[in-house]
Amino acid sequence: MSRFGDSFDGVLTEAVNHLFNFPETMEKFMFQPGGHHHTTRETRDVSSNIPVDILETPKEYLFYMDIPGLSKSDIQVTVEDKNTLVVRSNGKRKREDGEDEGCKYLRLERRVPQKLLRKFRLPENANASAITAKCENGVLTVVVEKHPPPPKSKTVEVAIA
Repeated sequence: MSRFGDSFDGVLTEAVNHLFNFPETMEKFMFQPGGHHHTTRETRDVSSNIPVDILETPKEYLFYMDIPGLSKSDIQVTVEDKNTLVVRSNGKRKREDGEDEGCKYLRLERRVPQKLLRKFRLPENANASAITAKCENGVLTVVVEKHPPPPKSKTVEVAIA
């Protein structure tokens, strides 16, 4: 919750969506944990600001996340509560130690991820049992298939006797 309250957050979200011309469907992926945000040691250590691109195609949703330095064995992709896609990692990128004694870093600019946690609320047409993921060249790609659309009802003309 912002210091201005929940109603301001809604107005701000709407203004940002309008400003950047985000489609209304993007909001279906926004996940806001219920209630207020509490700052604890655990939430401070979790990196939830890993950027993600979400692409909707006619048959699926594609999530692309940059996760440099993490291998596929460091990452866990799950679905919780039937409609929440969760990507997490407790893995840590290792710093390269100098082979010779007396080696030291002169500069450390690359941020080392402590923990990764991102949650996405899936839309109703997402097939939570048909999700695949792959990690390649520092990019995690998660593919969520869509359920086929329901058959369109046919109009049947009934003869009046």
